Amino acid sequence: MDIVVKGRKTEVPERFRKHVAEKLKLEKIQRLDAKVISLDVEVSKEPNPRQADRCDRVEITLRSRGPVIRAEAAASDPYAALDLAAEKLDARLRKQHDKRFSRRGARRISAAEVADHVPGAATLNSNGLPVHEEETDGVPTKKIGSLEVKGEGPLVVREKTHVASPMSLDQALYEMELVGHDFYLFVDSETKEPSVVYRRHAYDYGVIHLNTDPMVAESEPPAAGGTLGG
Repeated sequence: MDIVVKGRKTEVPERFRKHVAEKLKLEKIQRLDAKVISLDVEVSKEPNPRQADRCDRVEITLRSRGPVIRAEAAASDPYAALDLAAEKLDARLRKQHDKRFSRRGARRISAAEVADHVPGAATLNSNGLPVHEEETDGVPTKKIGSLEVKGEGPLVVREKTHVASPMSLDQALYEMELVGHDFYLFVDSETKEPSVVYRRHAYDYGVIHLNTDPMVAESEPPAAGGTLGG
């Protein structure tokens, strides 16, 4: 496996490519994750003079048979940004490595036990159709997750329910960076309410907290949820 170094709207000198190979030790990375497929390093430059202290940005993307791990950092020069990003990558690799070992020995459930352990799991009949799918008055009625759809109805591509342990805002940001998404839904450990952290346009973050309105809770549920603000 080779390390691919590329520049986005900037040239990458050979000296920096050699520094990447010295900084990101493949042997060490493969000890923490033996299923690594590729390792990409992208260097970009922020032309805004007001951001001179973080004008150089380095993003490291590690792809394996498990989840994609990304680590990025910005600094006044690409070498410092690489050092910061490499530290983040190492911490996330170690976390994934420790998580894999802690899960070893946990009992796997069989396919026949899925319905007993996973709420809302579909049960199929002999024709391969969900047993809860039925027709009423000639109009097909289907149960999709918690929704009962009559006729064509709204198209629900996927519905997921996760069991989440409450966490701090810092931990939620860490988890979002670990999975490489632009947002992360979590339960705030202080308020015990659902919240969302998300990535904004200028390398910073936003957070949305949800509180139950007691007046609305006593009446009908609202027609639509909140929106992500800029």
